Amino acid sequence: MAKLDPAQFVRDVRQEVSRVTWPSRKETLVTTGLVLAMSALAAVFFLVVDQLIQLIMRFVFKIG
Repeated sequence: MAKLDPAQFVRDVRQEVSRVTWPSRKETLVTTGLVLAMSALAAVFFLVVDQLIQLIMRFVFKIG
C-alpha cells in the first residue's frame, strides 16, 4: 500500500491545476448566456406542450 504524504499530494494537485486550460471571461459569459437561453427555450416548449395536452384532455373527457 502506498504511503500517504500530504505534502506530495499538495504538490501533485498544484501541478495538475497548472495544466488546466481555464476559459476566458468572454467564453464564460457566452456559455452562461447560451445555457440561460436554452433553459428559457426549454421552459417555453414544455409550457406549450403542457397546455396542448391539457386542451386535448379537456376535449376528450369533456371537462370544463
